[in-house]
Amino acid sequence: MGAMASRKTVLKVTDLTRSYGDHVIVDGFNLKVAEGEAVALTGRNGAGKSTVLRCIIGADRPTSGSVEVCGLRMRETDPEIRRNVATVIDDLDFFPDLSVVEHLDLLARAHGLHDPDAIVDEVLDEVQLVPQAAQLPGTLSSGQRRRLALATAFVRPRKLLVLDEPEARLDVEGVAWLGRRLRADLDDGLAVVMASHEPSLVEAVGARIVELGGPRG
Repeated sequence: MGAMASRKTVLKVTDLTRSYGDHVIVDGFNLKVAEGEAVALTGRNGAGKSTVLRCIIGADRPTSGSVEVCGLRMRETDPEIRRNVATVIDDLDFFPDLSVVEHLDLLARAHGLHDPDAIVDEVLDEVQLVPQAAQLPGTLSSGQRRRLALATAFVRPRKLLVLDEPEARLDVEGVAWLGRRLRADLDDGLAVVMASHEPSLVEAVGARIVELGGPRG
């Protein structure tokens, strides 16, 4: 525990509340995630998992409370925050006229990686999309599109990775691969926050489970 205590806090969520009119989705949620730590948000559908994730990445604004990433208050437009946070929470809108490899190459270069070609090749191989590299995203199967969405997070720099049900549409082998991949990120000091319904993935990553909408106490 001593080693974890000395690690920097990457994400700090304080008293996060999100309501729509009189309907409270998330009420006074708190979370701290350190370097090299993974947290899995669990709970029934409608418990607010996706809302918490959207507030963490700045896609939704808390009604009250705060979100800090690496000590900075969350502002989605802040270049430093954008540099530190990678996310896969929705099905991405891919550019319809850019191929798989062109998407990843664009992202890698936009983030100033020093050897984008090598990183893109490595990630393409890892997500098993080398045969589809020249295809347009619209021609991919749903599982392949999911792998491409995950690849967009892996080709960019990040200190915090935020994922909403990343196991969706992956087969058993794909879920096992994702567990190994996230474990490697954690070993490199990244922080991971995910909502997941897949116990084998949560276990493989060694995530701390935080239940939303469950009994208080």
